[in-house]
Amino acid sequence: MSYRLKLLAAATLLAYSTLNQAADIKIGVAEALTGPAAKYGVAIKNGFTLAADQINAKGGVNGNKIQLVAEDEQGKKEDAINVFKKLLFQEKVLMIFGPTLSNSAFAADPIANATKTVVFGTSNTADGITNMGPFTFRNSVMEADVLPVTTRAAVKQFNIKKVAILYGNDDAFTKSGYDVFKSALAEQKIPVTDTETYAKGDVDFKAQLTKIKASNPDAIVCSCLAEEAANIILQTRSLGMKQPFVGGNGFNSPKLFEIAKDAADNTLMGSPWSAENPSPANKSFMADYKAKFGSDPDQFAAQAYDAMHIVAEALKKVSLSGNLEKDRLALRDALPAVKIEGATGKFAFRRAAPKDGKEAGYDAQQDAIVNIAKGGKFVLLK
Repeated sequence: MSYRLKLLAAATLLAYSTLNQAADIKIGVAEALTGPAAKYGVAIKNGFTLAADQINAKGGVNGNKIQLVAEDEQGKKEDAINVFKKLLFQEKVLMIFGPTLSNSAFAADPIANATKTVVFGTSNTADGITNMGPFTFRNSVMEADVLPVTTRAAVKQFNIKKVAILYGNDDAFTKSGYDVFKSALAEQKIPVTDTETYAKGDVDFKAQLTKIKASNPDAIVCSCLAEEAANIILQTRSLGMKQPFVGGNGFNSPKLFEIAKDAADNTLMGSPWSAENPSPANKSFMADYKAKFGSDPDQFAAQAYDAMHIVAEALKKVSLSGNLEKDRLALRDALPAVKIEGATGKFAFRRAAPKDGKEAGYDAQQDAIVNIAKGGKFVLLK
């Protein structure tokens, strides 16, 4: 063989090898890594990281390694919009996980839908999230599925006859939770003695709590994020009030006990995940998370961990072509059929009901677990 032919053969072999070598699957992670919502966002990013590292250690997905491209959206709508644009148009990711808060999702998810890119929420539980378009998915169980179960359990546990409600009125998550609580209490024929509100950033709740105290409820229903909930609980106890609290999965954070400590005892919280779930998948997740990050995981880390495995299962059915538009659509078409049993238990998607004639995305089909706070942690309600 002539020297020229040898060069040509070598070049052909190199080109063939390059075409067939494994490629990175770029997945965007838009989470609140700083700011007040970082107590959720950092745990979420850790959950993605743990799952991606485990998947990659086993050879990736069809030989392709997952590459996480993480950006800090700070829990702010404007930052979420900018981060989504960067991930979609500059980083050219296959899909986006996030954002952390429902408020930010309502602002940023339409951008992903407009570009026909999967946006997958792992902590967005407000009503209407998946009505933003057919490329919106979430494995965070809606408050509408969880809170009625929690309320019934609280009524039985504490023999509740009447309640007061306190909620944040300027946040999509807490407002949606209030709407669900109000509807569930009405359906269960539990009178509401008083309804009070607060705004994001408030730290003094004594005026609202004094009014609630005067109405003499058997329990206080609170649609709040963890830090506000903890401060509300402490201030309630400082007023001599001993009523139990009933909350949604915004309570399900170590931050609640860091601030409120034992004052949070007898708080009931509904969630799809519990640290006490004895399943092998959950035990393995919890041990691996603690080994990697040096702390115990929370619900939000668990949901992110499962979400990454859900996407990996879908990607096994996708032959990535290198054409970003086609690959984004192929992932969207593969996701709805995925069923797994992960840290949060058995999971499947269900199609969201269309609204205003628009095609909707997919919600989580998963059972709620009711937990009660005892000795500075949540345990399963027996």
